[in-house]
Amino acid sequence: MNKLFCALLTGVLAMNANMAGAQNWNFKSTPSDDEANLKADAKNWKYDSTNDRYSNLNALNGALTANGQSLKMTDGLTFEQGEADGLRIDVDKRLILNKKGTITIVGLKEGQVVTVEGTSSHKTTARSITATNLAGTTGFDQKVTMETTLTCTGTVEADGDVTISNPDGGFYLYSINVKDESEVTPPVSSYNDVPLNTAKNQMVLTLGSEVKYYNTDDVKVAFNREAGTVTVTPNAGTWQDVYTKTVNSISFALAKDDTEGGEVSEGDVKIKAYSGWFETAYIEWELLSGVSSYDVYVKGGSVGSEYTKIDYQLVRKYKSYGRADVPGLSAGTYSLKVVPVIGGKEDESKASSVDGIEVIGHDRTGFAFANGKAPGAYNNDGTLKKNAVVIYVTDENKDDITLDVVTSSKGAVTSCKGFQTILNSIKKGYDSRVFVFRLIGQIGVPADADKGDIVVDMGGKTTCPGVTVEGIGNDAVADGWGLRVKNASSVEIRNIGFMNCSSDEGDNVGLQQDNEYVWVHNCDMFYGHAGSDADQIKGDGALDCKKSNYITFSYNRFWDNGKACLLGLSGENDKMYITYHHNWFDHSDSRHPRIRSYSAHVYNNYFDGCAKYGVGSTNASSVFVENNYYRNTNRPMMISMQGTDVAFGDGTFSSEDGGIIKSYGNAFAEKSSNFSFITYQQDNVEFDAYEASERNEKVPSSVKTKKGGTTYNNFDTDPSIMYEYTPDPANEVVSVVTGKYGAGRLQHGDFQWSFNNSVDDSSYDVNKELKSAVTNYKTTLVGIFDGSNDESGNQGGGETTEPGGNEGETGETTGSETTDGNEGETGGDKGEGEGNEGEDTETPATGEVITCSFGEDKSYSNTAFFTISGNTSDSKGTITVDGTAYEYCLKMESSTSIKFTTTEDMTLKLYFGKKDNHNINIDGNKEEAVAEGDHYVLTYSLPAGQHELTKANTANLYLIMLVPAGK
Repeated sequence: MNKLFCALLTGVLAMNANMAGAQNWNFKSTPSDDEANLKADAKNWKYDSTNDRYSNLNALNGALTANGQSLKMTDGLTFEQGEADGLRIDVDKRLILNKKGTITIVGLKEGQVVTVEGTSSHKTTARSITATNLAGTTGFDQKVTMETTLTCTGTVEADGDVTISNPDGGFYLYSINVKDESEVTPPVSSYNDVPLNTAKNQMVLTLGSEVKYYNTDDVKVAFNREAGTVTVTPNAGTWQDVYTKTVNSISFALAKDDTEGGEVSEGDVKIKAYSGWFETAYIEWELLSGVSSYDVYVKGGSVGSEYTKIDYQLVRKYKSYGRADVPGLSAGTYSLKVVPVIGGKEDESKASSVDGIEVIGHDRTGFAFANGKAPGAYNNDGTLKKNAVVIYVTDENKDDITLDVVTSSKGAVTSCKGFQTILNSIKKGYDSRVFVFRLIGQIGVPADADKGDIVVDMGGKTTCPGVTVEGIGNDAVADGWGLRVKNASSVEIRNIGFMNCSSDEGDNVGLQQDNEYVWVHNCDMFYGHAGSDADQIKGDGALDCKKSNYITFSYNRFWDNGKACLLGLSGENDKMYITYHHNWFDHSDSRHPRIRSYSAHVYNNYFDGCAKYGVGSTNASSVFVENNYYRNTNRPMMISMQGTDVAFGDGTFSSEDGGIIKSYGNAFAEKSSNFSFITYQQDNVEFDAYEASERNEKVPSSVKTKKGGTTYNNFDTDPSIMYEYTPDPANEVVSVVTGKYGAGRLQHGDFQWSFNNSVDDSSYDVNKELKSAVTNYKTTLVGIFDGSNDESGNQGGGETTEPGGNEGETGETTGSETTDGNEGETGGDKGEGEGNEGEDTETPATGEVITCSFGEDKSYSNTAFFTISGNTSDSKGTITVDGTAYEYCLKMESSTSIKFTTTEDMTLKLYFGKKDNHNINIDGNKEEAVAEGDHYVLTYSLPAGQHELTKANTANLYLIMLVPAGK
C-alpha cells in the first residue's frame, strides 16, 4: 500500500477518544543537547564517524539516557533491547531498530490515533513492524523493502501502553505521533477506485506501473492543469479522490459486447445462438420434433457466394439443441443455413438462416511464424492448405478410425487404424499431405496412446508440410491424455481443453526435442492427476517446451496449474526463440514461464492472482517482459539467485546462474504488502529486471547478473531476428484476454468456474471444488447428426478424408464438404482421381444391364459410362453376388463422387460390405441398404437423367448395377 494511502487512512481510522493531547517524536532531527550527551557518554554509546551514528553498548530497559540525561528526542518512550548495537541513532536521519526489540508509548487513551513512519533497513529484504493495543491498523505487519516507506496507523483500543516491535530484524524509524480525534486531518482522498470489470465502462488511471479503475457511470472527473491534479467525485456521495502529479495517462475501456449483429431469417427451425470467432462460425438451434438429422450450409467470405454443405461431422446433437461449427474460414462475413432432414430428405421449407456473421483472423504473431512459416494444416489466411486430409476423432471412433497413409518411397499405401497409429505412419516421412485431426466432444485415452499421450513425431523429416490437432466447438476435451510433440516441424494445436492427464508420464502439452515452428493457442489447461513428486499435486507441466525453436504459445488459459510453462533444459543457448502472448494465467502458481537459456518474448499476458511468481529467468536466457498486466502477483519477475529471488522465503526458485530480464510497460494492480519488484535502476546488483525507458532501448553490456555474469543479448531490437508486432497497452490486456476473442477455447469453453480471489490469489493448494468439477466433468454431447448415432448418449463416429488427388488436392476443404481436386479427370497416374486401365470404353446399349466393379489403384470398369473419383481398397473383405466374388471396393468418403447419366428409367442396385455402414446419398438423399447374404443391397428406382452418388456415412461399395425398368 502506498505511503499517501496509509497517511490518508489516519482520518478514517480515528474513533471517539478521550482527550489526552498530541505527542510527536521526530527521529529525522537530533536535538543538539542529545547529540552532545551521546558524544560525552562513551561508556554506554559507541560512535561511528563514517555514518555519523551512535549505537548502544549495553542492554536497554526503560527510557533512553546519555551522560545521565534523558534524551529529548525519545522523551515519553521506553525501550527494551537485550543486545549491544541493537539500537542505533543516525544523527538527523532516523532511529534504527537494528536487532529485534521493542519501543513502548506509555499511557495512551482509548481512541487516540497512533502513526508510525518507517521502512526496512535492507534494500531487498522485506521487513515489518507490529503493534499491540491498536485496532483498525493499516501498514503494521506489512513487509516492505527499503524502497517503500510505510506509514502505519492504528487506533488505541484501551487505556494503556502501545508497544512497537520489529520481528523481522533491522528497521528504520522516522517518526511516531499520537493525535486525538479532533486533531486528525480528514483525508483529501480515500481512493474509492474499484476492481477492473470488463462488463462495465471504466475509466483507467495509469500511475507509473499501477493502474486504478472507476466505473464511468458512477463518477465524474475534473482536471486542474496548473495544480497538476486529477479529481474524481461520485455522482452520488461526498467522497473525493485527488491525484496530484501522479497520473501518467487516462484512458477509457468500453464494456465488452458479445451481442450478435446478423440478420436471422427463421423458418420452423428456431435459432438459439450464432456468432463468428477466430476463423470459425457457429450456430445453435432448437430441435424439431420428428427430425432425425440436419444439414448445415455456409456461404460468404472464402467459401463463395453460393451455399456449400459442411462436413456432416460438424453438425452435432446435444441434449436440448443442435449445433454446427464451421472451421477453416478466412476473415470476412458469412451466412449459415440449417435445413432439417425428414425421412432422409431435406425440407427446405422449414430451413432457417442467419446472415452477417463476422469472422476474424487469428493473431498470428510470434516466432512460430518467422521466415514466412504457417504452422500446421492451415494457411495464414485461415483456410486449409492444399492436400489437407481431415480426420474426425470422437470418443466412439478414436480406436477405429482408419486412414490410408503412404509409407514407402515407392508409394506403397498402408491402411492404418487408430489415432496414434495413423500418426506413427505419418512419422515415416513418405506422405506429403498435410493432416488435420478434428476432435469432437470429450475423448478418453486412445488405446494406442504412448504412455498416456498422443505423440506427434515426424521423425525429423519434413515431407509432411504440417499437422494440426484442433477441437471443434466449445467442448472438445482431451480427457486423461496429453499431446507430446517431438522431432516435428509445422505443428498447430488449438481449441482443446486438457484435463486429468497423467503427470508422471507427461504434460497437458509438451514439446520435447528438435521441434520448430510450433503454435499452441486457445487451449484450456486444467488439472492433471497428482504425480509422485510433491510439486506434482496439481499435475505436472501444463505447457512445457524443451529444445525447440521458433515457437509461439498464445491465447491459452491456465486454470490454477501448479507449474504452467517450463522452458528449456541445460545445454541449450540463447539462439532459440519463443513467444508467449495473450495467455491468461488464471491463479496458476509458478513458471509463467520459467526459462533456461532461451531468447523469450513475454508480452500482453494476464497474470491473474499468481501465487508464487510470474516470469523466472535462469542461465543464459534473455527475456523481454513487455506490456503484461499483473493483478495481485507478488513476484512478477525473478532472476535466479538475486533480487527478489533471495530476498523472500526459505529458499529460491532456482539455484542456477541468473538469466536476465528486460522489462517495459508492465502494469501492477492490487499489489499486496508482500509485493516485490526491484529494477536495475534501484539496485544494480540485487535486481529483478532492467527497466527500459522505451520499448526499443538496448540493454547496456555493463548490466550483468550477480551470479554467472549473464548479459542481455538484445534479440528484441535486432531486425534480423525480431518479428513485427503491435502490443496492446498493458491496461487493456485484461479486457482483451478475458473478452470474446480472448484466451482459452471458443466461447471460453463449456466448463464454467469462478475463482475466489480472497482465497485463491495466495493459495498454492489444490482447489478441491475445482478439482472435483474437472475430475467429474461429463460432456452434454449426444452425437453427430448422421443418422447413425443411437439415442443412448453415445457420440457418433467421425470420418476421415483419404489419400488421392494429384498435387495433393484431395481432401482440401474450407470447413465445407471435402472435394476431390481431380474430378472429371482421367488417367492412371498415382494420386489422380480416376484411372481407366484400358477397360470397357464403349457406352452400353439401351436396354442392357450396366455394371461397375472396382480394382486396384482406383481403377473401375465402365469408365465411359461412370465418372468416379475416390479410393479403392482390397482390405475390407470380400462379398459374393450371383456366384461372383468381389474383393475390391470403392470407399465412400467425403471426397468420393460417382456420376453417370441414364437415357431411360432404371433400377439402381448398390452392393455393400456387411460389416460396414451401408447407406449412401443418391442425388443428395440418404438411402439405406438391406441385408442379403454376406452383403447389403440397396435397390432404388431412377428416372432418366443425370445422377450422382456421394457419401452419407463412410461405407464400402463393391458393385454398382443398373437394370432397365421392367427387366
